[in-house]
Amino acid sequence: MRKQPVIAVVGPTAAGKSDLAVDLALRLGGECINADSMQLYRGMNIGTAKLSQTEQRGVPHHLLDIWDVTVTASVAEYQRLVRPLLDKLEVPILVGGSGLYVRAALDDLDFPGTDPVVRARLEAELAQVGPAVLYERLRASDPKAAEAILPGNGRRIVRALEVIEFSGRPFSATMPSYEALYPSVQIGLDVPRPELDARIELRVGRMWEAGLVDEVRVLLDQGLADGRTAGRALGYAQVMKYLAGEWTEEEAIAETVRATRRFARRQESWFRRDPRVVWLPYDAPDLLGLAVDKLGS
Repeated sequence: MRKQPVIAVVGPTAAGKSDLAVDLALRLGGECINADSMQLYRGMNIGTAKLSQTEQRGVPHHLLDIWDVTVTASVAEYQRLVRPLLDKLEVPILVGGSGLYVRAALDDLDFPGTDPVVRARLEAELAQVGPAVLYERLRASDPKAAEAILPGNGRRIVRALEVIEFSGRPFSATMPSYEALYPSVQIGLDVPRPELDARIELRVGRMWEAGLVDEVRVLLDQGLADGRTAGRALGYAQVMKYLAGEWTEEEAIAETVRATRRFARRQESWFRRDPRVVWLPYDAPDLLGLAVDKLGS
């Protein structure tokens, strides 16, 4: 086990996590490790607010651009990749808003295997009847798991039912605990909701101006529409509907803003439940100094 704690910068999208992580790395001689599930994908740059080489300011960044857009995201695979980095780097700074990925890196979290036959059958049923029917089945067999999964999240519902069926154990038995394998100092960036909503709207507008639609066109040629994870990413899914003629561009922008705001609320709720996260105001005059002070306390 590490003697020095892992630093983690967490919180909702558009809070300024990436910039603070780079500031900390420069101050402490650290290196950043991505914990944003969508930034793992090659070519998904604008819509995920991935830092450019210039914005990285010479700080090494790990676990960016490792998957093609056709690859289905795997928290277990991420855990396999991130743990050696946490063991090797002197000052690792984990940064991202994918809560389960942060927990997979830091905590005693095991991932059950899969059964392709069971998974295929459940996915076919999901496509036929929708998530509501499968969610009711999950609620009947594992109420604790159902409470933690959104009723519309068909992918997670299928996964839970798959684990229950092939393992004979409740899916909730595999859900995250707060039992740490790595000591950590977790810094959350606190943004008042009205301010966060405004920042998200501004960010989405800038993404469109920066060429998000053209980025999606390129990724469509690489199989984005077939990507079970990447193809559902915020912004990308909405642009695809615009390009398919299902929405106007204005509708796609508005829906991206709405969906991102909803996602940010879920992120904040996830991290607020973790008593280890120390929250700092995102706009503190000396945010870096405050963060460094928390590392020493």
